Amino acid sequence: MLDIGLSFATASAPATVSNVAVGFDILGFSLTGLSDEVTVRRVTDPGVHIVDIEAPGELPEDPKLNTATAGLVALVQDRDLPFGLEVTIKKGVPLRSGLGGPAASAVAAIVATSAVLDEPLSLPERFHYALLGEELAAGTPHGDNIAPAMLGGLILVRNMDPFDVLRVPVPHDMGVVVVHPSQEVNVRMARELLRKEVPMADFVAQTANLAGFISGCFRDDRALIGRSLQDLIVEPQRAHLIPGFEAVKEAARETGALGCSISGAGPAVFALHDFDVDAAEICDAMVQAFADAGVEARGVYSPVQGLGAHIIERGPRGQ
Repeated sequence: MLDIGLSFATASAPATVSNVAVGFDILGFSLTGLSDEVTVRRVTDPGVHIVDIEAPGELPEDPKLNTATAGLVALVQDRDLPFGLEVTIKKGVPLRSGLGGPAASAVAAIVATSAVLDEPLSLPERFHYALLGEELAAGTPHGDNIAPAMLGGLILVRNMDPFDVLRVPVPHDMGVVVVHPSQEVNVRMARELLRKEVPMADFVAQTANLAGFISGCFRDDRALIGRSLQDLIVEPQRAHLIPGFEAVKEAARETGALGCSISGAGPAVFALHDFDVDAAEICDAMVQAFADAGVEARGVYSPVQGLGAHIIERGPRGQ
């Protein structure tokens, strides 16, 4: 009898911009042009086995300690799978950049694994297991990288347990410039910097900005999006980690960006813009501002409405 299941699958998952200034731990969107690829193959040897890692730096080879495979280890145990999983990881998202690298690997791995299972995972299950990789990297579970990496576009994570995420419409001609300076930020350290309490006035103002940003997206109101994209709580506590940040932010605004802030924990910085402005000019100005601060940086352009994770290659199990 012909077995039409898959013996292997390769999935690609994109880099992401999380927080989006006003939505700490609850807002994120996917990028085009930066992604991780993970191949998962069914094998007879039980358990999870990392067979190759292609990355610009050292990453753990122990499946329990690697963000791509931590969720797979839990999945194998939960389902008591009668076969094993061989995993190959190809990193395209810069490490410790604030662009959702751990989430991209975790999502790509779980999407590829779901494709080779006899019974594919539901969306909440994929979210749950991928989130274990993000928790390993950050020390706390938060879905603002996982959800957009999996689904694409701009996503609001209303709740993680039970799984409840919402797609937010994005103006069709809105793009983003992301500039990544040549430094790294440890996400656990960046989270530990944050105060545990927030002044009531800041909470109210930030909530108004979040509501204004979401409303601006639904109404296609660029002016409202621009004046709402101001982080009054987290950005001020992390700006000192990024040399020249205030100058970079001002350079983006002066060249036509709607708003500019830190991507995730940084050091990457993103700037939203309409397509009728020159993205290259915004990027060049931001890169130059970093250079003036003595930091080398490079930029990428992307639509805000990027794709989510998807299978790019697969192979059948034989006869």
